[in-house]
Amino acid sequence: MLITDDFLPVPVPESLDATYLVPLVGLPKVSPKTAVEALAGRLAEPVHGLAKQMLDSPLMSVDTRPISEFPELPPDLLTAFGATEAQLARLAAATHLVVVQAEYRPGWPPAHEWAARAVAAAVAETVDGDVVDVFGLQFLDPATALRSLPDAHGRIRLVDWVLVPYSSDADGLWFTTKGLRRFGLLELQTQGVPDHLTRAWGAVMTGAARRLLRDWTDGLAGEEVPAFVQLPMLATVTGHDIAVAYGNPEQHGATAPVLLALELDPATDPDADSFLTLRPPPGHPGPPGRYFAAACATLFDGIQPDVRYARAGDAMSRAIATARSGLGDVRARFLAGTLPPETQLVVKYGLPGDDGPEFVWAGVTSWENPERIVGASASDAATDPAVRIGAPVVVAATDVVDWAVLDGTGVIEGGWTQAVLDAGERPGVD
Repeated sequence: MLITDDFLPVPVPESLDATYLVPLVGLPKVSPKTAVEALAGRLAEPVHGLAKQMLDSPLMSVDTRPISEFPELPPDLLTAFGATEAQLARLAAATHLVVVQAEYRPGWPPAHEWAARAVAAAVAETVDGDVVDVFGLQFLDPATALRSLPDAHGRIRLVDWVLVPYSSDADGLWFTTKGLRRFGLLELQTQGVPDHLTRAWGAVMTGAARRLLRDWTDGLAGEEVPAFVQLPMLATVTGHDIAVAYGNPEQHGATAPVLLALELDPATDPDADSFLTLRPPPGHPGPPGRYFAAACATLFDGIQPDVRYARAGDAMSRAIATARSGLGDVRARFLAGTLPPETQLVVKYGLPGDDGPEFVWAGVTSWENPERIVGASASDAATDPAVRIGAPVVVAATDVVDWAVLDGTGVIEGGWTQAVLDAGERPGVD
């Protein structure tokens, strides 16, 4: 294999495996084969046929065992990855586990994952139960598990298979992916990300994962599994990569590409994971966080996504009043093109929710009608599945609670409610 200075050789595992669990009280009502047959017409090909074929092959096993034979699944980690109290209660009450395991060679399609998830969802549906994805430590209801599988065109949403958790350290935020190892690829990581890029950088990581996964599977397309796949040492990420990873390819216009250097960080502990680290490209001046902010500004047209749930308070009320009093002036400057060069105007508005409004940001693209603002969403909304990063939105001016002018370094004007939240009145979650 030819290795050049422009590519990074990444080792390929010999085989991959997937494990899914279905907790239940008593024994299954029907066989796995019967359960999968019942999905005919509801599960697209080739996944339905693939699941049936693997069930009849030594590449898949389905066993029902007493739950006492297994170590306890960690409830704290399950909760961290979205488990509800009802799901944890059903797990605690279960007497048996249906264990679905599959093995396959690295490459595309990832037959082990698709077939094992399909079989587990089929079994869970017959008992009105849950699917536990052991790799991701996630509960999935059967409908969600089935929706995550490829459609008739073979398309998936990468966000249904790859998570992007993060934590804080002394240098900022540390992001990692959790899910690329399903496909044989090392997980990605980025360190030193500024705190205000929580939402944006998670989306960038997802877009980078999508782009690198394509390169990875292209390198595995031959009949023989290679020992290494060469990945570009300068990875290119676009807004389209992000939109496709979120399942909305038509909802994101073209953006300038962003370059990220790719480095292999091998684990020093044999029990720890190695990572592919995303860094600013060579020669970038200044701290990494500055480049990450500029990258987000490019990919989101200057938008730096953020979400807050806000409560009433004197400081917040004053901040909203200040922002609203300046809407007319900032609109006039936007229409006249007199905002500072290379900046982006964003507005913050409320979406209705069961626990009160969820406040999200959108980048302004048009404001011809003073009562209607046309823009692109800067984040995924928790309360409205139609509001996704890059998706077009129309905002009533009366719903706006804040606005800001952003450049590559952050807010240069406005953002009064954000200042209140950052000062300590932060009762919600990112």
